[in-house]
Amino acid sequence: MSWILILEQSLNGLQFGLMLFLLAAGLTLVFGIMDMINLAHGSLYMVGAYLMATLTQASGSYWIGLPLAVLATAAVGMLLEVSILRRLYQRDHMTQVLATFALILISNELVRIIWGAQPVMLNTPDALSGPVDLLPGLSYSAYRLLIIGVGLVVAVLLYFLVTRTRTGMLVRAGASNREMATAMGVDIKRLFTLVFGFGAALCAVAGAMLGPILAVQVGMGENILILAFVVIVIGGIGSIRGALVGSMLVGVVDTIGRAFLPHLFREFLPPAMASNLGPAVASILIYVLMAGVLFWKPQGLFPARG
Repeated sequence: MSWILILEQSLNGLQFGLMLFLLAAGLTLVFGIMDMINLAHGSLYMVGAYLMATLTQASGSYWIGLPLAVLATAAVGMLLEVSILRRLYQRDHMTQVLATFALILISNELVRIIWGAQPVMLNTPDALSGPVDLLPGLSYSAYRLLIIGVGLVVAVLLYFLVTRTRTGMLVRAGASNREMATAMGVDIKRLFTLVFGFGAALCAVAGAMLGPILAVQVGMGENILILAFVVIVIGGIGSIRGALVGSMLVGVVDTIGRAFLPHLFREFLPPAMASNLGPAVASILIYVLMAGVLFWKPQGLFPARG
């Protein structure tokens, strides 16, 4: 097992973690700031990927399709918030879970009606389809490097938006005391709609960027939504910094575990048993990580301040 392979898998974990962050950031904003459990968050990720594939094919350019898909998904998210989700803010969490689970089923069927049941192709840009030499003996996908770069830029911008701008201050004020913020002249309904649209846009970026790597297909949002919830539980609900750290931990642990545990087990187990046990243990590593973090810090690594 060479250091080149370890470094390559670490980069894969970083890339996956940053895309998880885009999902988890929007989810933790809605969950922590708006007190809304939105299981349909993964459906926006799916819609973003499908819109990206469609708009890229229609325009003939990945770079034209990307901003159009992000804007269109943000519009879908805001429409969803205004028409349905706004009515759920004052309801209990069980009602929110049931309602948004129904939205998952509806979204999957609508996507199946519009795009069909078969996966949709989304290719990487031609200029980024090859590898880049990072170190002697280490070549890495140019497109995956782009994903890492986009994830880091979005993380920095999002942190400053929430913690250092007037808009972020208003969002935090509305979350801590909605009635007082309204009395001070803040349009909370409009503000929360913009927050939800921003979260949907982050979903679209993740779906558009991961589309060429993963399959763009019906139901693609459910599995990654589970990981996003794991991330915000580890990082702390409502915390952007926690979402970033949690995403990095989950991405690296999941990727490294799936890559190296089968090899490790082959050192002291029969090959057939190691081949079966390695992937099984790797798949539960992130949940073991979550349990360990909650045992140590029940509110997550970086809980948002009340």
